[in-house]
Amino acid sequence: MSAAAERVVARCRELALISDVPGETTRTFLSPAMHAANDLVAKWMREAGLAVSMDAVGNLRGVMGSGPRVVMASHLDTVVNAGAFDGPLGVMVAVAAVEELRAVALSFAVEVIAFSEEEGVRFSTPFLGSRAVVETLDEAALGLTDAGGVSVAQAIRGYGLEVERLSEARLAKEAFAYFEVHIEQGPVLEAEGRAVAAVTAIAGQTRLRVRFEGQANHAGTTPMRLRKDALATAAEWIGLVEAEGLKVEGLVATVGAIIAEPGLGNVVPGVVTASLDVRHAVDSVRVTAVAQLLGAADDVAARRGVAMSQVLLLDQAAVGMDTRLTGLVRDAAEACGYGGGALVSGAGHDAMIVAPHVPATMLFVRTPGGVSHHPSESVSVEDVDAALKTTVEFLRRLKPETIERNNA
Repeated sequence: MSAAAERVVARCRELALISDVPGETTRTFLSPAMHAANDLVAKWMREAGLAVSMDAVGNLRGVMGSGPRVVMASHLDTVVNAGAFDGPLGVMVAVAAVEELRAVALSFAVEVIAFSEEEGVRFSTPFLGSRAVVETLDEAALGLTDAGGVSVAQAIRGYGLEVERLSEARLAKEAFAYFEVHIEQGPVLEAEGRAVAAVTAIAGQTRLRVRFEGQANHAGTTPMRLRKDALATAAEWIGLVEAEGLKVEGLVATVGAIIAEPGLGNVVPGVVTASLDVRHAVDSVRVTAVAQLLGAADDVAARRGVAMSQVLLLDQAAVGMDTRLTGLVRDAAEACGYGGGALVSGAGHDAMIVAPHVPATMLFVRTPGGVSHHPSESVSVEDVDAALKTTVEFLRRLKPETIERNNA
């Protein structure tokens, strides 16, 4: 176990204390807490020998060397009441790897990017940071507003950045590879007794907002048979969502949030808005499942005399990782004594945004208990040590001339 790995874990825990909400870890896009986190990470980047800058969407970037460039990245924003390692671990491992290799004559430059936004909390849309670097952050995204009515463009300006310079955030033309270290956020590595694994693909995902509109009425005077209960309708449909997820191998289907209106104990709910999140590594399976679940929602609503509508929030295709880079990660892990296993990621990551533009791969780190997006999220120093050693070995073995740059 190395002192560098202990420092990575300590830095993640130090960042977890920087929050917009006292007593928890919550950092959203370009918030005051994100400003403080960026200042601290910029200090660590400079100490590692990186030349530090910030682009127009608030991504913190550090570069060392010249010539062909490998990009190592993850994000610094969090979900609400988060753990310490989802996102920051990847940034801290990247910085530590640079520190380890400062005296090594690499044949390429290294850029570390701490993305400003991946989780989608403030503006209900994820990947603002990575979308900027591949030039897919469009005017529609810039016009999105948060709960306070502030747009993405206004948030950028309020942070002291110039939205007009957004095009300068694009990846350097010299970038030939992208590598991201991330906690697994699941139980597979723990079940298999492995510290790390390469990622072969990231599952596609569809996110929707489903609305059931019935009729609010007095709970004491409205007979059961005459009700148009939006919440009972949603409840029946949610059971069907779970059943579909259990029926199809590899499919996950989740209703994670519901809002019932008017939300009073003595009133039949008139309107319910529910989230729907469907993921699978095969896009055709996911698309079919979404169609079936929306059809089921429509059928249940029609039978109960309730109107159903939906809004598509995200439709992200499954993304395969670059086979050469992934093989190199597996070889590096095996050479370090951690096996050469691989996984498919069920969670979305910045790598899936970058991969269509630059060859990309990922390394997962074991998540004890499979717990993530929760304050009890954790890692072991031993596993972080495995990730750091694998990352350093990956960089030692990486040769720009062996990677096909056109990954689209």
